[in-house]
Amino acid sequence: MTYRQLKEKTAELLAKDDGDNKAGRIVSWAIILMIFLSILAIVLESFADLAARYYRFFRGFETFTVMFFSVEYVLRIWTADVVYPNVRFPRLKYLFSFMALMDLLAILPWYLPFISADLRYLRVVRMGRLFRLSRVAKLGRHLSALQSIKRVIRLSASRLVASVLLCFVVMLLSAIVIYTVESTVQPDKFPNVLASLWWAVMTLTTVGYGDVYPVTVVGRIFAGIISLVGIGIIAIPTGIIAAGFTAVMPKEEKEEIKGIEKEIAEKEEAALEYCPFCGKKLPH
Repeated sequence: MTYRQLKEKTAELLAKDDGDNKAGRIVSWAIILMIFLSILAIVLESFADLAARYYRFFRGFETFTVMFFSVEYVLRIWTADVVYPNVRFPRLKYLFSFMALMDLLAILPWYLPFISADLRYLRVVRMGRLFRLSRVAKLGRHLSALQSIKRVIRLSASRLVASVLLCFVVMLLSAIVIYTVESTVQPDKFPNVLASLWWAVMTLTTVGYGDVYPVTVVGRIFAGIISLVGIGIIAIPTGIIAAGFTAVMPKEEKEEIKGIEKEIAEKEEAALEYCPFCGKKLPH
């Protein structure tokens, strides 16, 4: 096997499974398993007694997973010219892609202490451990369902941004109004517009923790109106995403049906080359 063939084979193993790539499917499921196990380790490590009792195990397992994902990251950089054959700088294209950044964030926290052991940066290093959760984002490369969600969000991006901006404007206006009405009566609860914004968020999302609430008649009437408005405002992004799925799913189903029909046709064509009685290959 030549150097180029080895690189192409590696790229094929790391590629998304298309139904025929069985080896790639095994690699994908191995990566998915490692992601789930690493996230499970993070959850278990949050229990103080388990973290103290199995400290060496957690450290060893974290080192193993980091090495596993580091090898994957390096191999993806190495095979970038195979994945992007028509790009001038394929490795740069991969390094600055979203999934490459997620790959880097998945392993970066383990290397941070080696980059800087200065105690002044210890807190930053500890905060960097949060980036380990980016391993969840790596699932998007291997699970087709997450790819569907990604396509829906991309299709509805402009409308989602507009709906989020609308929500923010309504929340800000609500905060200004409630501050004007309630600040003189409850200066400790509504000291400024930014503090009042917390009440607006909790009211519009209908969460209502009850830690801050209006006591004046006007404030209560306004709160009731905003609660009703919030039901419709917050539902807008949900409706946009639902419409996106309605548009995307039929296309994906058609593509899946075409793939199945193609596979059946290939099998039927291959079957015609052999005798149905003796099983020997027929001469052309």
